[in-house]
Amino acid sequence: MSLLSVPKRLLLGSSLAVSIHNQTRKLRRPFCFNMSSESSQPLTHSLTLPTQLGQPIQIIAAPGVSDSQFRTAIESSLFKQWLKNLESENGILATGSFLLKQVLVQGVDMFGQRIGFLKFKADIFEKETGQKIPGIVFARGPAVTVLILLSSEGETYAVLTEQVRVPTGRLVLELPAGMLDADKGDFVGTAVREVEEETGIHLKLGDMVDLTAFLDPSTGGRVFPSPGGCDEEISVFLYRGCVGKEIITQLQGKETGLRENGELIKVRVVPYKELWRMTADAKVLMAIALYEMAKGGGLLPLKT
Repeated sequence: MSLLSVPKRLLLGSSLAVSIHNQTRKLRRPFCFNMSSESSQPLTHSLTLPTQLGQPIQIIAAPGVSDSQFRTAIESSLFKQWLKNLESENGILATGSFLLKQVLVQGVDMFGQRIGFLKFKADIFEKETGQKIPGIVFARGPAVTVLILLSSEGETYAVLTEQVRVPTGRLVLELPAGMLDADKGDFVGTAVREVEEETGIHLKLGDMVDLTAFLDPSTGGRVFPSPGGCDEEISVFLYRGCVGKEIITQLQGKETGLRENGELIKVRVVPYKELWRMTADAKVLMAIALYEMAKGGGLLPLKT
């Protein structure tokens, strides 16, 4: 057992020798487009994909979407990645059975200088029947989350965050998590940074285990929490450490988060054996499933 002090940060270190799997998939498929707009006409954009040569896609701005927002949406990594996904090996357009005719850009939310959320409606049809496929998309891109397990005096604890979640109208107990910075692809680095911001705990990169890397390669090595309406795909990491009981006490109720960004976060520590009943957060429940299955299959590295 290691004794750790907790002023501003908690340094939780172990000598786990872990291979970190970078899940970034760089799909290089070119596409081209032309933009036009007139004062009396909606903003439009013509785009051609390699799988639909000769069948250009019309991108249209909904009322209320400004010229700058429209351009930002089209040029964003969120939209470009969605297009790449359509043409990927398991993509909707890969087999030639479906056709993308139009995309209506409905909303753009900025996080400072970068795009945070993008909402659009895609008109995709099955070629044989002409049937339209439901296509409302809330795009927010890839994210990471971390299951932190701390052993202390014979008990294993999980570290959660209590956050204000306006969409649910509730305070929600969650795993520490965060969105990936656009185009960087640094999954494990983002996971470590988010844990530090949300809990005050600093984790070493080499101590992180990518649980989603154990999934079949056909899945892309990430989890889709709500694929019916959102493009979000999550990489789930695991950290295991040993601490003194005083660390558990000091963590409980600790106020953290980037207050200037509106993050009002409290740390909560619960016994791991009770974790599955403590919250309905999907990240928690899928992390437990991945951890238990990986542990049962002998896939986890030994703790040292």
